[in-house]
Amino acid sequence: MATQTPMPTRHRTLKPHIHLPRHLPRHLPRHDGARPRGAGPQYAGPQDAERRRVSPRLAVNCLLLGIAYGVYASYIARGGGPATYGQLALALISGALVALLVFGLVHVQHRLMREVRAAAWGVLVGGGMGFLYSLTNHSVLLSSGIGLAIGAATVVVVFYALYTREP
Repeated sequence: MATQTPMPTRHRTLKPHIHLPRHLPRHLPRHDGARPRGAGPQYAGPQDAERRRVSPRLAVNCLLLGIAYGVYASYIARGGGPATYGQLALALISGALVALLVFGLVHVQHRLMREVRAAAWGVLVGGGMGFLYSLTNHSVLLSSGIGLAIGAATVVVVFYALYTREP
């Protein structure tokens, strides 16, 4: 019975040439289509970056934080006297500013390194507390010191929390 003998040849491994469109990532999913646990949604291109939805819960939490901050700032500035339009303006402006800053930081914090993220939270919390303390008619130096101390403590706490939870 005649059999075919293997011929000596150069063995090459053929690599499939897959040409992906430029807007898709270069890594390919596993064959069964499963993604690692905790993986977010598949990246669908730059057009989805503009369509990213804002969580209603995030917006409501930032709004409530801004309202609470504005009311407390107005309460401190009032000092037991009658309410004025200046205090109302202070409450609206400071509350809206804090709500927008917190919303912006929460919205972009996943793109920041943990050190920068901790520093951003420290600046936000320290500046906010220093401003509230300055409304009690203390000196600017004391208000700055209180804000700096609270901001430094916030940086340490946030950095520790991020360092222990991120891979």
